[in-house]
Amino acid sequence: MVLTPSTMLSLGTEAPDFELPQTDGYMVYRDDFKGKKGLLVIFMCNHCPYVIHVREEIAKLAKEYQAKDIGVVAINANNVDTHPADSPEKMAEESQNAGYTFPYLYDETQEVAKAYNAACTPDFFLFDGELKLFYRGQLDDSRPKSDVPVTGKDLRGALDALLAGQSAAEKQIPSMGCNIKWKPGNEPAYFSA
Repeated sequence: MVLTPSTMLSLGTEAPDFELPQTDGYMVYRDDFKGKKGLLVIFMCNHCPYVIHVREEIAKLAKEYQAKDIGVVAINANNVDTHPADSPEKMAEESQNAGYTFPYLYDETQEVAKAYNAACTPDFFLFDGELKLFYRGQLDDSRPKSDVPVTGKDLRGALDALLAGQSAAEKQIPSMGCNIKWKPGNEPAYFSA
């Protein structure tokens, strides 16, 4: 594991397009979420201790904000040759066990992760109703082995501001987690480990 921060993609960036399979093979497209008040894209995986630490809050937050017309999708881009715990079969199990109510997609080529400049798991990207980047950063201040409770306060604050028609917070703190497990020779230029 290499502790890695978000790349902090520029606010206002349009959500890169994607067409990725769910664990059941059903294809999900970025444009499936057009018309929503926003779109939350989460890069995550099954085995990362940083994701495991917040998985209950991710499930809770997603369900709560999906009811408020926010689209939510998670994407796993890890190399399953080196990390078989992140395979689509294991993703299906994790989705059910964690109670995820959103599509959990597999980015086998890692091209979508590169398009988003995703760097770590978890990595959160919140887009507005026009699919422009509104927030990218941490869920909250909690980390594994810290005494800080998992509340989702930073991401919740961004979601609430978006829904209220307010501006994005000026101070956005990068998410931290395990680096995405890139395939050999497929590491993006922004990845430095």
